[in-house]
Amino acid sequence: MARFSVHELEGVFYVDVELDNEMLRAEAGAMSYLSGDIAIHSRLIPSLSGALKSMLAQQAIYRPTYTGTGVVTLQSSLGGFHVMTLKEESWILERGIYWASEGSVDVSYHRVDFWTAFRAREPLIYLQTKVSGGGTVAMRTRGPIEEVVLGEGERIAVDGKSIIGWESKVRFRIRRPTENFLGKFTVGQGRLRVFLGPGRVLLNPAPHWRYRIFSGAYDDYSMTHYTE
Repeated sequence: MARFSVHELEGVFYVDVELDNEMLRAEAGAMSYLSGDIAIHSRLIPSLSGALKSMLAQQAIYRPTYTGTGVVTLQSSLGGFHVMTLKEESWILERGIYWASEGSVDVSYHRVDFWTAFRAREPLIYLQTKVSGGGTVAMRTRGPIEEVVLGEGERIAVDGKSIIGWESKVRFRIRRPTENFLGKFTVGQGRLRVFLGPGRVLLNPAPHWRYRIFSGAYDDYSMTHYTE
């Protein structure tokens, strides 16, 4: 199994991937440098459907592969990275989160149903990246990750896009923030993304302070965790 390690240098983060006669798949332009006997392969012309799905999911159209023995160092980020090992499972990742994965991981797309996309004020053809199988996945984040395990009947309601990803068995829907209809005009919250267990979700409650300063983004990420 390829070895992924996250490093910090001068306030930024980057990922090293050690390969031992193995394959790595990454977003186009993700590589910073490599060492060892590693061959890079990238297809010239993607399929039309694949190109459209990549654009709708806000992911790179091309995902070159790196095969051999050595170390691939990926580009750095002020936000950081989260590394997760799949054990014959499937996860849905928010758009723009996927960064790289072992060749044993299947990378495809998940389409959110029409009504949920409409209520979330997302494009009506709303695609997210889906990773399945066994192997390691690296994800781009704005800051540290918190994993929440939802039991049967438990749910988490999130204000804003502080969700990184969730197990495919977790159900996802949109609802207004208050029970009474007019309350949504005074509560000061947008529509909530609700995730229903059982299963795990990955949260990004706050960005690293450097990311916040240099991106000019200050968001108050709030969430509630409750059981019905």
